[in-house]
Amino acid sequence: MNLVNWSPIREFDEFLNQFGGSAVVRTGAIEASGWQPPVDIAEGEDAYHIDMELPAVANDDIAVTVKDSVLTVSGERRREALADGRRHRVERRFGKFSRSFRLPEDVDEDAIDAAAKDGLLRLKVRKREQATPRAIPVQADLRSV
Repeated sequence: MNLVNWSPIREFDEFLNQFGGSAVVRTGAIEASGWQPPVDIAEGEDAYHIDMELPAVANDDIAVTVKDSVLTVSGERRREALADGRRHRVERRFGKFSRSFRLPEDVDEDAIDAAAKDGLLRLKVRKREQATPRAIPVQADLRSV
């Protein structure tokens, strides 16, 4: 007979792994929380570039909004219906997702482009044109001012 030491931490980890690493307890029921797609953010001279992996998410199920300098990408990856049979293992995550990013002050909120293809959402967030200092000539006559 093999004795195994009981570890509450290990049991809790195994419990969470059943739900993709994050479980939410609400009113006694356990629900798997939404997933967060991975994101890459890069800065160029004239824009910020955001790439988000969204495999198996239809373009109609993606929403990109901006409000009060916060860019939000939300949507849902739907599980395909199973006509007959049963699932033996599900490792992919499904459900609603939402990612929000506070935009820097130099962003032009009216100049954001979004395109999705082959499971990749690409956002281009343009920067505002930098205001260049304007020289103001000093007049010799105070009455002209």
